[in-house]
Amino acid sequence: MRTLIVIAAVALAGAVPAHAEEHLVGQKNKAFTVSTIEAKVGDEVQFRNDDGVFHSIFTLSEAQPFDLGAYGPGVSKKVKLAKVGKIEVECAIHPRMKMVIDVKK
Repeated sequence: MRTLIVIAAVALAGAVPAHAEEHLVGQKNKAFTVSTIEAKVGDEVQFRNDDGVFHSIFTLSEAQPFDLGAYGPGVSKKVKLAKVGKIEVECAIHPRMKMVIDVKK
């Protein structure tokens, strides 16, 4: 039984990237500072509000839906990427704010 647990633990450890990266996406002048980022499963994306107004970041993408809610100037929120796919991100307050996170294996 102990051997099975060790084998399972080693197999699971190989499924998670060893060196996850953090990607910074700023928000300034009612726009994202990047239009597209490429990331890997396990990476984190930090959304930092460098604007003088509130933003409400969300996605309804099947790959990984999330809603960070509204947050004000100087605040950051993070999302850990769990699945492969394209994530179309928007701001509920400023509909012209759009970007894509392309998550690879």
